[in-house]
Amino acid sequence: MSEETQTQPKVGKSMYSYIADAWKVPSTNYLKDLNRARRVEWRREENFCRIERPTRLDRARNAGYKAKQGYVLVRGRVRKGSFQKRQIKAGRRAKRKGILAITVGKSLQRMAEERAQKRYPNLEVLNSYWVGADGQNEWYEVILVDPHHPVIQADPKINWICYNTHKNRVYRGKTSAGKKGRGLDKKGKKVVKNRPSIRANGRLAK
Repeated sequence: MSEETQTQPKVGKSMYSYIADAWKVPSTNYLKDLNRARRVEWRREENFCRIERPTRLDRARNAGYKAKQGYVLVRGRVRKGSFQKRQIKAGRRAKRKGILAITVGKSLQRMAEERAQKRYPNLEVLNSYWVGADGQNEWYEVILVDPHHPVIQADPKINWICYNTHKNRVYRGKTSAGKKGRGLDKKGKKVVKNRPSIRANGRLAK
């Protein structure tokens, strides 16, 4: 048999693959001008407002979103940069003031998820994904699920979120962004003490 007959035909890429390729470096393709116009609208709209459809369909589907009843999409922004503490008047050396560039233990994505949960307390945060940024803000779209909706309760792939053990899961670092911040996305001898949690291993014992 010749080499041409032995080679298998190439399988075409899916629609989600083309969307993902465009979002890898959005500043080099058609998304550059589109996202610039979007950010103008996003600055004017109310923070953590409900939207009808995802901006990034590939990431939304990968994060667990389905276009069915019981799923809610919310887009919110979080300010960029490090924290600042109030200026201290006395009590320690100027070297130990520690006012500027205070790094927090949570990512901006986790903050966006928690603020979305606070805004919609009757829903549960499933996951989130990044959609844009400017000089002052980062925008994330948060996927929320209604655990009391009959469609969600009847779906065996998502009805696990209806149990009380998953209530307020975003505050306990149970989302993908939360697990990454807790170091649970890595395995090996260097991160053995990250499981089941850093506090449970006595590293932050009270």
